[in-house]
Amino acid sequence: MELKRFFRHVMMTPATAARAFPSKTLDAIQHEIAAHEKRHRGEVCFVVEGELTTAQLWAGLTSRQRAKEVFAAQGVWNTEENNGVLIYVLLAEHRVEIVADRGIDRKVGEGEWRAIVDSMDGFFREGRYEEGAVAGVRSVSQLLERHFPASGDGTNELGDRPVIL
Repeated sequence: MELKRFFRHVMMTPATAARAFPSKTLDAIQHEIAAHEKRHRGEVCFVVEGELTTAQLWAGLTSRQRAKEVFAAQGVWNTEENNGVLIYVLLAEHRVEIVADRGIDRKVGEGEWRAIVDSMDGFFREGRYEEGAVAGVRSVSQLLERHFPASGDGTNELGDRPVIL
């Protein structure tokens, strides 16, 4: 286990995470998800995790691997059209991961996902978490709108409220 990585996680507190993503920011993300999900058939799930456990760090779990675990645990894979997208933020490492289900992932190239992550990273580096999160949700939603436009009454299969782990 890398000692520097371990200390980044140990130093991350719930209070630090709450300052980055206060209730007002969570409300803005929820509003953005809900507004866009009226225009497409996909599902967007936003999850923020402050830090990994010592056991996860000791095992060498990467942010990408953890995002895939969260994708499964939150049921993002379980949408009718396999078009769920997880936006995962690991605050201790300042990492953003996007995990998309196979229905949308086969239609969107890695470069498009990477561009969204890079944009969010830019906002987050400046401490502009709300703007970065909302921009990320908007960009993911635009891809879903292009490939899975709304068609009548859609069912909201996943909650719109961001999850804090």
